[in-house]
Amino acid sequence: MTKISDSSGTRRSEIGGIPTRYIGIGVIVVLAAWFLFANLDKVKIQFWVFTVTAPLWIALLATLVAGVALGWLLKGRRGK
Repeated sequence: MTKISDSSGTRRSEIGGIPTRYIGIGVIVVLAAWFLFANLDKVKIQFWVFTVTAPLWIALLATLVAGVALGWLLKGRRGK
């Protein structure tokens, strides 16, 4: 693992020239895709007023997308 200082003086770690942050993101994406495709059964999803039958992977993907969007929206608040 190599530590490099960028122009702002912060240190970044790299493995084989690839920032470790990107490697971590890649691992999480692969694991999430594997988990989604391992859950192909149909399930009933009950909302307040109605019920929908859909493959479980769609519900999991929607939850993942909502979590990513929420994290992205709250990311800007962390620095303030």
